[in-house]
Amino acid sequence: MEFSHKPVLLSECLEGLQIRKDGVYVDCTLGGGGHSYEIAKQLGPEGMLIGIDQDDDALAAANARLAEFSCFRSVKANFSELSGVLRSFKLSGADGILFDLGVSSYQLDNGARGFSYHTDAPLDMRMDTSKGQTAAELIADISHGALARILRDYGEERFASQIASAIVSAREKAPIETTFALRDIIVSAIPAGFAKREKQHPAKRSFQAIRIAVNNELFVAEEGIKAAIDSLNPGGRLCVISFHSLEDRITKVTMAKAAAGCNCPRDFPVCVCGASPSLKLITKKPITASEAELNENPRARSAKLRIAEKV
Repeated sequence: MEFSHKPVLLSECLEGLQIRKDGVYVDCTLGGGGHSYEIAKQLGPEGMLIGIDQDDDALAAANARLAEFSCFRSVKANFSELSGVLRSFKLSGADGILFDLGVSSYQLDNGARGFSYHTDAPLDMRMDTSKGQTAAELIADISHGALARILRDYGEERFASQIASAIVSAREKAPIETTFALRDIIVSAIPAGFAKREKQHPAKRSFQAIRIAVNNELFVAEEGIKAAIDSLNPGGRLCVISFHSLEDRITKVTMAKAAAGCNCPRDFPVCVCGASPSLKLITKKPITASEAELNENPRARSAKLRIAEKV
């Protein structure tokens, strides 16, 4: 399957990064290389672009797409390892860092990867298929309470307990090994009247929640953003695109803490910690896709971009 990628909020990201020809930039979520290709076009031979991804398919596609640019380097890693990646290139920092969080269009559209409830496939959901626990393995022996918490906290699923009960009951009869098997169990646990009134598929929230748990997405997002803040050169820009409220909340809070500096309790009359702000918020509210972009790429509808600058 071809790794196609329509970069979301592309012009807004390029403007936000304030790209210099001789700068060092990192695309922490390389994917098919859509954002990276446009960044590389603006760099001169003295500039450098590092693309990070943990998906072998993404790396292969991006390497082919950006082969013409001598400034481009790719690394297989989780973006929470950003600091180590920069050190491996003997770099003390970067002038711009981009995150496009969440699952990629390719991963969703490639049914064999097990992310989608639209295609029957082995229940995998790993972004890095070379290691880690699959979704099938996760739900095989997790407790009812832990599974319900995942569905509630990561999927904001109102029927989390009922769905967890249905999964636990079903796995006692046979292993749950495919996306359709999981989908049907989830649908069976949701009241039919409620499911009919929903605009989205009733399994969407649960699939999202399990995927987030399999890949530990929220933890690594926070760690990656913190590492990016530490790794930016003075005046460097951080751009983070998120696609659901959990990611956006982490981005907003992490940036706000870095911009506030002081971490003293709120009831302290004066600051005693001495911490100073490390970021300046460029966007007070997130940037969203224009109507023109939405007409071309409906998947941009939930995208939110936040931008900050290192001080």
